[in-house]
Amino acid sequence: MVHETAAPASELAREPFELTEDFYQHPHAAYDLLRERGPAHFVRFPDGGTGWLITDFEAAKAAFLDPAISKALKSEGARAALGGDAAGAAMFGDMMLFYDPPTHTRLRTLVNRAFSGRAVRELAPRIGELADALLADLAADAATGQDLLDRYAFPLPMLVICELLGVPNEERDNFRAWSTTLVNDDEPAAARGAAAQRFVAYIDALIRAKRETPAEDLLSELISVSEDGDRLSHAELISMVFLLLVAGFETTVNLISNAVAILLTDTEVRATLAADPGRVPDFVEEVLRFEAPASEGTFRYTTAPVMLAGVEIPAGQRVLVSMAAADRDPARFPDPHRVDLDRADKNHLAFGHGIHRCVGAPLARMEGGVALTRLLATYPDLELAAAAQLSWRKSLIVRGLTALPVRLRP
Repeated sequence: MVHETAAPASELAREPFELTEDFYQHPHAAYDLLRERGPAHFVRFPDGGTGWLITDFEAAKAAFLDPAISKALKSEGARAALGGDAAGAAMFGDMMLFYDPPTHTRLRTLVNRAFSGRAVRELAPRIGELADALLADLAADAATGQDLLDRYAFPLPMLVICELLGVPNEERDNFRAWSTTLVNDDEPAAARGAAAQRFVAYIDALIRAKRETPAEDLLSELISVSEDGDRLSHAELISMVFLLLVAGFETTVNLISNAVAILLTDTEVRATLAADPGRVPDFVEEVLRFEAPASEGTFRYTTAPVMLAGVEIPAGQRVLVSMAAADRDPARFPDPHRVDLDRADKNHLAFGHGIHRCVGAPLARMEGGVALTRLLATYPDLELAAAAQLSWRKSLIVRGLTALPVRLRP
């Protein structure tokens, strides 16, 4: 990869491509249009911010791997790329995903050790139990319209991640409300900041309690895990739990609900899974590619001029890598706008690529597979509620529905 030493004035002066509010509802129309213009684009996002959006598969992989594209959100360069807005750095800057090596390497090593522990390894049967209990609760209303997002796709991952971390039941509704606020582009900065503060305050108290009374959960593992005597500090633990509670269930919520949305409209895929439930893992992988639950990668910026697939991005520029666009790049995936369970190439970018690839990817796949298998077995006649119109959340980070109105039985 080539890093040029100077940025041409024409690049710095170019007018951004405007992404309107409609982008939230129909992003792939915009991705297709942009892809015809090249692999990387200077854009203005619907929230008013500007930056470079990467839409092609190979350019996205290259951006994930380029050491001159940094994720150090608390750096001076990041603040400059964000136009001096320090709110994001204050709320999220201590998270593992917003560090570069060597700090990121150290944190990732410790977290990987915790994720390979017993609390995660033995989780699959418990996910099935939780799914079955939620589905049983739906039986009384199965013949009437109800929101499957609210009653199944959301609570299942929340129950799993909270149980995994050892979070008491009475706090789970708060966690859902805080997380929803944090990733909603419509929420004012003050509301997002307040949600983050409440979240962090609770996590701080929870960690202190787990230090006093450890249990067989991931948080206790994170507290005790060490590598050559190194451990996570209290501040690092707060940031790690904050990340896991937000990212650890948001991705899976959207994976489940996006998959169900596809099943409600794609009769061929639905018939295939009904005939052979063993194809659910193939379906999960294709959902991840087709409707990535995390649409754009989190904040990055260029520390030096960067050349991506022939497009020069100057230093000091915000960069968003679009996994959603890259995974429908026709140069990589033939007939990309079709769900194909027999697609041979399953090397999508839904969980990112390189050192920042999602540490919880195996858990999300496990949850998604169990959730869909149990749902289809229990309610094979699932259908979209009468006159229902699906709409998408206003977020540049997640790709998820605002509601999923269904009828489970005729």
